[in-house]
Amino acid sequence: MPGVLMVEAMAQVGGLMMLQPEVGGSRENFFFAGVDKVRFRKPVVAGDTLVMRMNLVKLQRRFGIARMEGKAYVGGEVVCEGEFMMAIGSNE
Repeated sequence: MPGVLMVEAMAQVGGLMMLQPEVGGSRENFFFAGVDKVRFRKPVVAGDTLVMRMNLVKLQRRFGIARMEGKAYVGGEVVCEGEFMMAIGSNE
């Protein structure tokens, strides 16, 4: 699987996480703002099951920024990891 698709998928998982009530339950718009420190550890090939986990590191409502770290696993081994940032926008 191309690395850019793994990063995109982890960003979408982070977006879903922002909708969860335990995290903040934001019904506002939020946008993918950036990615940093991405590392690809092993190649992912057809037939592999990719499991992604995102953790909210910091939510700064005052500035409208959420920082997350994500990891993707195949068979319990990390194949991709990185830090992600989301920007919370207004509905206007």
